[in-house]
Amino acid sequence: MIKEHDHSITIEDLIPHRGRMKLVNRIIEIDENRAVTSAVVTEQWPLFNGIEVKPLVLVELAAQTAGLSNGLERIKLYGINADKRGWLAGIKRCELLSGNIPCGTEIITIAENIFAFENYRQVSGKTYIHSRLAGKCILQVVGADSAHQSNG
Repeated sequence: MIKEHDHSITIEDLIPHRGRMKLVNRIIEIDENRAVTSAVVTEQWPLFNGIEVKPLVLVELAAQTAGLSNGLERIKLYGINADKRGWLAGIKRCELLSGNIPCGTEIITIAENIFAFENYRQVSGKTYIHSRLAGKCILQVVGADSAHQSNG
């Protein structure tokens, strides 16, 4: 397990998101099945209306957090240069318990694989604002085909 003091692997090594679409600011804890992250809402985020973001962004935070742990597994199997791409293929269940989220709010996200087969995962995602559950979901994610991975 990697804790937040280990900086040998970066967020950018684990997921392809950049610019406005990279929402996760910090990895708190990570292993191949589970990740805990922190993100702070900024005016650059998608769904930002000048004051706050819509809670739908919590689903993307859960997907990116899942991508981090699955990216760590990919690196261990195929090397640091392996394909980082992955797709949110479905939302099996989602409950958003928060209203709009103001700029500057810290969101803690926990994503854990609950089922895995080859490059397919079902992920349980939970987001917290001020230690209160803000959203929970079950996501279906698919990573790039392992047959096309680089060993570099």
